[in-house]
Order: sequence, then structure tokens, then C-alpha cells
Amino acid sequence: MSRLVPVPGGDLDGLHRSVVVVGGGQAGLSMSHCLTQRGVDHLVLEKGELANEWRDRRWDSFCLVTPNWQCALPGFPYDGVDPGGFMLRDEIVDYLRRYAESFRPPLVEGVEVTRLRVDGEGRFTVRTPAGTLTADQVVVATGPYQVPLTPRVAERFPDGVAQVHSSAYKNPDQLPGGAVLVVGTGQSGCQIAEDLHLAGRRVHLATGSAPRVARRYRGRDVVDWLEDMGYYRRSIDEFDDADAVRMRANHYVTGRDGGRDIDLRAFAAQGMVLHGRLAGVRDGVVEFGADLRRNLDAADAVSESIKDSCDSWIAKNGIDAPEEARYVPVWEPEHDGPTTVDLAAEGITSVVWCTGFGRDNRWIDLPVFDGRGYPAHHRGETSFPGLYFLGLPWQWTWGSGRFCGVAQDAEHLAEQITRKRLRGNDFEVPWLSGTPVTTYPGADEWIAPRTVA
Repeated sequence: MSRLVPVPGGDLDGLHRSVVVVGGGQAGLSMSHCLTQRGVDHLVLEKGELANEWRDRRWDSFCLVTPNWQCALPGFPYDGVDPGGFMLRDEIVDYLRRYAESFRPPLVEGVEVTRLRVDGEGRFTVRTPAGTLTADQVVVATGPYQVPLTPRVAERFPDGVAQVHSSAYKNPDQLPGGAVLVVGTGQSGCQIAEDLHLAGRRVHLATGSAPRVARRYRGRDVVDWLEDMGYYRRSIDEFDDADAVRMRANHYVTGRDGGRDIDLRAFAAQGMVLHGRLAGVRDGVVEFGADLRRNLDAADAVSESIKDSCDSWIAKNGIDAPEEARYVPVWEPEHDGPTTVDLAAEGITSVVWCTGFGRDNRWIDLPVFDGRGYPAHHRGETSFPGLYFLGLPWQWTWGSGRFCGVAQDAEHLAEQITRKRLRGNDFEVPWLSGTPVTTYPGADEWIAPRTVA
């Protein structure tokens, strides 16, 4: 078990800290930096190594899809020579390593938290293989991408077809020779399909409803326009359908080779085989839905609507930006009906499942989740006093969970944590006492007093 900061006594058993941060990625490190700046004693627990998710669960050619200048962790803005470029996987890991070295967080690596509870005295108990420690407050910064999700239909593929989830995909040579079926057209699915396509592999791609965005428009990266228009700073409270917004798929685009559009129609014109949504598998034959045209048109429509917003912004502010012709589809499906593919006849020997991730919060033995297992919170603060989440998509803004927005969220939580330390524990834990929550300054806006029946 390696440690960036030694732990007294050689293990964690019996140790107490004001704050325990669970997770040592960009969110956990950002939280640690903000707590360090405020002089709050704390400990960061990481089940793997520093930046483990970036190092071990990204493919070899992976790069950011947002420009480097958006990497603005607390106290550590991007300091490289290519602010408009896109860091590769190993460069991201190095950025996080240098960030940790800049303030030496009390980070313990190789320790997984297996249970989080509250004891009879109202303190959090944090169980790990290295012992059980206690804390006054806990920040869960484990991120949204924890458990790879593979649909049950995967069980129906023939035994001879290799299957891998996007979290375990590394490069085309990892897969057996032959054609590859990629399932899913979110960011990972489109980029992995491109990776295989550029390597000369025959690719079949099962599309979904994810939107796309142009890489550049009217002389600038679209992210630059969106930043100027304030999109990354829009709060979740501005939307009537906040839950639906949080569950939206990200727009697909790439930063590969300096950044470019991902145009599935262009891939099809070059030989990639596009299908609708995967519908089933029977006796080695894969069935696809009749929604390919709809999926492509919807993705293009989102991209064009973003350009409309850019045009309006440019006109409103009198910005001198070059005119640019709008996108014209370079390929159309031959028909709108369902399709089938015989795996053996097409020489498909492997499947890459780009079907996303789920959360696994079973180790948190506290009632802070909604019916879907999502943590109920406001700006990362839960209704359970002293328990917070950090690094969630749309935690507060579109930038939350990204390198560009996690600093604001971490600063906010650090302020709440500090205020609670200064006040002391002036409220009871309702699930222990059976009494209503005693609200505190700023909490009455969103915490309704609750009583356990």
C-alpha cells in the first residue's frame, strides 16, 4: 500500500479526521486542495493509484474532447504550451500527478472503502481493509463511472465471439482479427469505432440517440463559443426537468489529431457499416432497429442547433467572425427498416460494448438515495448532515464533473464543511434519534425537516 503522506501507526484503524474524502481522482484532489487551503485536517482514500481511472480505464489513443485551457483544477490551471489542444491519456495522468505534487495531499493509495455508516455518537465510520477510521464529515468523490454496464443480450452472442467493455478496450490489436461490432454511439463508442476504423478494421456500429457537436465553427472551437455564451456556468436550477438533464448523453466529438468532428455518415461513406439500435441476437444473427436514419438526423439537428446559438451570439454582440457554410449530409441510409447481420457471414469476431457505466453505492449505508440509486443532493450537499458528493455530472453546472467546473463545486463544499466545523455539530442525525433535522443557516432553502416513522 503506497502512500503519498504517511499514516500514523502504519494503518487506519482508530484514526480520526475532521473530513475523509473517498476517491483520489480530479474531484478528490480538488476537494483536498480546498480543504488544505482552509487548514482542515483530512484524509483522501483512493482504492487504486492516483488518477487510476484515467490510467487504467481509457484506451491507448484516448484524449480529452474539451480544450486544454478548460483544465482548471483549484490552484492549478493548465500550464502547458498548447491551450487549444487536447491532452492525451498519459498527459492527463501526468497533469494530475503534478497537481498532487504541488500541494502534497494526505492521500492514501490502495485502500478501498467498503462501508460507510454512522455510529451511536453521530460520527461517520469508514471501514477499509486497512482498518476502520472515523470522521466528522465525509465527501464521496468516486465519480459517476464506476460499474461497466453490459446488457443481458450479450449472453446471447456465440461463445466464439470475443466481448469487451469500453472500459477494458485498449487498442485494435487487443481484439482477434476480423470485423468488429461496436455497440453505442456516445463519446466512447464513436471514438472507439473511429480508432478501429483508422486501423483498417471492418467496423459495424450500432447507433443510439446520443447527440453530436461540431469541433469548430466560424473560426473557433465550439467549446470557446459555448464558454463565452455561459453554457458551462448554467446551473441545474435553471431547468424545469433537472433529473432528465442530468441523465442526458454527452455530445460526441473528438480531440484526436488536434480535434475534428466525428461524422458517422462520413465513416459510412468510407466503408463503416451503420445500423440502428441493437435489438436482439438469435442463433448468431444480430437484429437492429429501424431507427438509424432517425438517430443520424437527430444528432445532426443538435449540432446545427448549437451553430444557430453561435450565430445568434455573434450577431447580438457584433463579433467579427468568418461566415461558414452549414453541414450537408454526405451519406444517407438506403432504407429505414430493421436490419440483420449474420456474425459468421460478416466475419465479426468481436464486440465492444460502449454502453456506459452505473454507480455502485451499496457501501454507503445511509438513506440518501432516490428510487434510481442516485444521491439526492443540492450542490453536492445531502440531507444527511456532514455527507457530501463531488464530481457528479450536472452537480451544479454543465461544467460539474469536468476539469473546468469541479473547482467551483469543491470550493462550495469546502465552505460548507468549514462552516459546520466552526459551528460544531448543532443538529441531530434524524435516522439515529428519530427527531426532525434541526436546520442551519443556508440549509432551510432545500432541506425539509424529516422524521423517521
